[in-house]
Amino acid sequence: MVEIGVQRRRFQIWKEKLVQMGAMIEENRLTKKVTHVLAMNLEALLEKFGKELVSDFRGRLLLYQWLEDSLTSGEKANEDLYLLKIESEQIVEPNMSLSGSEDQLSTPKRTRYSPDAGDTKGSPDSPTSYSVPYTSPSPGEGISETFISPQSESTSVYKPPDLNRNITEIFGKLINIYRALGDDRRSFSYYKAIPVIEKFPSKIESVDQLKHLPGIGKSLTDHIHEIVTTGKLSKLQHFETDEKVRTITLFGEVWGIGPATALKLYEKGHRTLEDLKNEDSLTHSQRLGLKYFDDIRTRIPRQEVQEMEQLLQKVGEEILPGVDIVCGGSYRRGKTTCGDLDIVITHPDGQSHKGFLTKFVKRLKEISFLREDLIFSTHSEEGTDSGVDTYFGLCTYPGQELRRRIDLKVYPRDIYAFGLIAWTGNDVLNRRLRLLAESKGYRLDDTGLFPATHSSSGNRGARASASLKLSTEKQVFDFLGFPWLEPHERNL
Repeated sequence: MVEIGVQRRRFQIWKEKLVQMGAMIEENRLTKKVTHVLAMNLEALLEKFGKELVSDFRGRLLLYQWLEDSLTSGEKANEDLYLLKIESEQIVEPNMSLSGSEDQLSTPKRTRYSPDAGDTKGSPDSPTSYSVPYTSPSPGEGISETFISPQSESTSVYKPPDLNRNITEIFGKLINIYRALGDDRRSFSYYKAIPVIEKFPSKIESVDQLKHLPGIGKSLTDHIHEIVTTGKLSKLQHFETDEKVRTITLFGEVWGIGPATALKLYEKGHRTLEDLKNEDSLTHSQRLGLKYFDDIRTRIPRQEVQEMEQLLQKVGEEILPGVDIVCGGSYRRGKTTCGDLDIVITHPDGQSHKGFLTKFVKRLKEISFLREDLIFSTHSEEGTDSGVDTYFGLCTYPGQELRRRIDLKVYPRDIYAFGLIAWTGNDVLNRRLRLLAESKGYRLDDTGLFPATHSSSGNRGARASASLKLSTEKQVFDFLGFPWLEPHERNL
């Protein structure tokens, strides 16, 4: 057991639990008797024993998360999902299974639709919405999407074998369906299962292979059994022929329409997008989402995104010299096309960002780059909402009329790293980082890493008001004990 990076009390508890499970623990030596080594991460392992000694070890190198998940489930988890690998000094990070209630989970980057009134569209930590890249009825970031990497494929940190796409594609469709129906509990159960199945090291041909897998209960096991034996899932076939599901899913694709609104529109008798054009209850933003429905769903070539980022940087520099403007999202992760532009902005001096967004938006409208507004809120000068300024709208590539979705987020310099992580994604990585933070007693979102407070009953509650001071993305990864990933390596 490698104690580096583990709280003393937790280390002692883990040690006692292992002994109770029948393990014999060798103190600080890699002898021939040792069959397993547990560590928080690869860096801790190498610091303890050195690369040469670890490379010669013929046993299993596992993350402590294996022990955590085994203790949570009451039986040994599949070791293959928690392996620390030394090849090329790289590590395959395991699926972080959820231990605790589902409503404690901070979710991924953002949804492809906006929630209904009362929520903030596009928030990376929206509590009940999921951005699912696996399957989608509209053009999206599918798992077959290619990406541009400055490194060769052999250096990829995370490359799932992708042997069970027949299962994950069906589960992805069910996520979207349940999300559209507003059933977040069922949606999340499929969402949680997909990374586990995706990383399974062999083709699943029998449910016997699923024993001890975290997040795969009886219902999901039955679904997988039906898929591997028949090649399809009757539940999905029923949903795909159900008029209500198809209609609500379609309405949910309109920017600004969430599950509750989509259901109300269906109950009013609407069945097509054409029907919605005469609906008086739609907000201004929803009408824009409807008007430019096809435009918003059209993928943006990488070259266009690059040129638009350069335009934004040029205009920003004219307004505020030294301003940092980065296009995050799938563009920063190296994808060949993007769904929208996620622009993350700050200024190194920690002060000059205040009031910048208002001037920036005004100038971008003057040159006919920004065309329609969806959301515009400023907090930097008032000091509210962590001082983050937000603009969501529609823009056009110079010389074109095709509307593109664009999000502008201006962060104070001291929380910029958290915003950059959240708006770079991908959603799977964001989910794992937040689960990892939760397991360490913190709450992670795009505005910081906060110690979680506790209620009088001892249950973990809301986050504390002050974030830890971490100035770079790497410092956040290091603090959480997650192996560093360059942006192009974050397509998990």
